[in-house]
Amino acid sequence: MYTRRIFPIAGVLRWTRRHILLFLFLALIPVVLFDVLGLKWLHVPWLPLGVLGTAVAFIVSFKNNASYDRLWEARKIWGGIVNASRSWTIMVKDFINNDHTVQARSEEELQVIKRELVHRHVAWLTALRYQLRKDKPWEMHLKSKRSNKEFRAAAYRVCEDVEPIEDNIKPYISEAEYKEVFAKGNQASQLLGIQSRRLKELMNNGLIEDFRHMEMTNMLVEFYALQGKSERIKNFPYPRQFATLNYLFVWIFILLIPYGIMEEFESFGEKILTLLSRHEERASFIHVTQETIAKHFVWFSVPFSALIAWVFHTMEAIGENTENPFEGGPNDVPITDMSRGIEIDIRQLIDDDNIPEPYVWKNHIVM
Repeated sequence: MYTRRIFPIAGVLRWTRRHILLFLFLALIPVVLFDVLGLKWLHVPWLPLGVLGTAVAFIVSFKNNASYDRLWEARKIWGGIVNASRSWTIMVKDFINNDHTVQARSEEELQVIKRELVHRHVAWLTALRYQLRKDKPWEMHLKSKRSNKEFRAAAYRVCEDVEPIEDNIKPYISEAEYKEVFAKGNQASQLLGIQSRRLKELMNNGLIEDFRHMEMTNMLVEFYALQGKSERIKNFPYPRQFATLNYLFVWIFILLIPYGIMEEFESFGEKILTLLSRHEERASFIHVTQETIAKHFVWFSVPFSALIAWVFHTMEAIGENTENPFEGGPNDVPITDMSRGIEIDIRQLIDDDNIPEPYVWKNHIVM
């Protein structure tokens, strides 16, 4: 999917609101122990914590770069599918004719053959996107985590989750082909196999000659290659040892942040008290208020700790939700919309009728 308004700030805050409350609570506990109960020894030196934060930042950056590379590669693959689909349709439109036939076919009969090949290609696109939307064990965080489930239910819908694949493929192929395709495991591969078999029949009937048959077969090979590249990304996850350790390191840093920041804010409050002690109007209301704030300045570490924790955790979560580009997240590759766009484009190229309308999406989130 792709959203034209990439996670506006209101959406990010809504998506992470539970973690924000958790970070505030985690930051509040040490401050209460430090300032209320007087456990002044309860802090961590900032220097080693800063080194740890730098290391965690590098690790998060590495994961996000790797996740983006997977997303961008998936987008390039589907860009190749768009271009190859148009090339295939032009070949179907121009190569299939009566130039080498013994018994000439009418324009209506030729149009039926062209429509058959193009519709079968649409069925292949449909089967491929359904295969890429299937759940994998390492992808379940999008549907299992409460914040993701709520955002998914409220903001957008995944067609492949609510519409059966059979209903979307059946209109494009014959009953015999439908039974053949769904008797096997990989429907997309079976459809390309049927296309290859049909091309051989057309060559034997003289509707395409050897050179054109070879060129069209090469296009089927290209579709197989693009399908295989998509399946490689789908079936090989981001290495879990990196993902698990990255998650662990981020949370270690988040838990230690309040203990490192408290002393810094306490020291800042003491500096304010020193400055206020030099002020002549010590009995004024403003002076007393400032002095009270300075004595308890350590409490300002709570929102700042929560802010730092939120930044690191959100960046880690963005990488986690980007690493599987066909999972069905709001910023995944929009393969459903791209498939519909390809269908409209190639069916218009052969002057087909009953062409479907583009999908209408919710909240600017394109699937």
